[in-house]
Amino acid sequence: MAHTEIEITAELVHDLLREQHPDLADRPVTLGARGWDNQLWRLGDDLAVRLPWATQSADALLRKEHTWLPTLAPHLPLPVPIPQRLGQPSEQFPRPWIVTTWVPGEPADHSPVTRGAEAAETLATFLHALHRPAPTDAPAGRDRGGPLAASTEQVLAGIAAATELGLVPDPDAVRAIWHDAAAAPEWEGAPVWLHGDLHPANVLTADGTICGVIDFGDLCAGDPAYDLAAAWILLPDGAAERFNHTYRPTPDAATLRRARGCAVARAIACLMIADAGVHGRPGGKATWGPPAQACLQRLIATAH
Repeated sequence: MAHTEIEITAELVHDLLREQHPDLADRPVTLGARGWDNQLWRLGDDLAVRLPWATQSADALLRKEHTWLPTLAPHLPLPVPIPQRLGQPSEQFPRPWIVTTWVPGEPADHSPVTRGAEAAETLATFLHALHRPAPTDAPAGRDRGGPLAASTEQVLAGIAAATELGLVPDPDAVRAIWHDAAAAPEWEGAPVWLHGDLHPANVLTADGTICGVIDFGDLCAGDPAYDLAAAWILLPDGAAERFNHTYRPTPDAATLRRARGCAVARAIACLMIADAGVHGRPGGKATWGPPAQACLQRLIATAH
């Protein structure tokens, strides 16, 4: 993490808007969330301002969203934050920032899905719409969308670290799921658009089901298994099977094996971030722990 030395406040957001987008500067500004890469400030009733505040990679991720998401959003059946304006680096704030539409709902790490069957169908329909063949100039994923075997060393190191902290319920079973996924046949289809980061903080809920998807900074092209993994970390017990039966085209056995491995990797990453939050370290998110633990339990319970 590399937190910006500039404190982001409502006053700063107002100043940036007055400088670059004065027609929006009179709207009320309130803090929405401090995420992993960005801070989110609500701008009036229907807009939001996202400013990078931690990772250095956030600048490129915001620019990527601004470039690609407006062309994808009209095809998606759930609300997503559609970029409206791009803020340029300035003396007041030396990094790019964006204005997007506001997506109502509560993050699933604070308000988990309870209506599993409905949420499974909603998620499957959303990903079917998103997973269209991507153009040749679509962005590549930082460490997602490609062959799983390339991430084996990193994932096994994460499992070992989480195990040492007492966060992994059955390390041998979790490692076996990963090894099975990494050994599965690779994706042979055309690269499809991926959200790339579907964990509970990036999916919104209302009335027990999914109502929106946010943070497309890891948008990339590749293997759909990376997004299909979300069924195990977002949905309650038993709902992943409903999701897999609803998603089209129906995932084959190899894709499901890879998706389970991707779910392991996502859960381990969330557990480490959650542990940092429990101990008050910068960037830690304690609320990411329970869904990640539940994800691993589901994967272990359904291992063959």
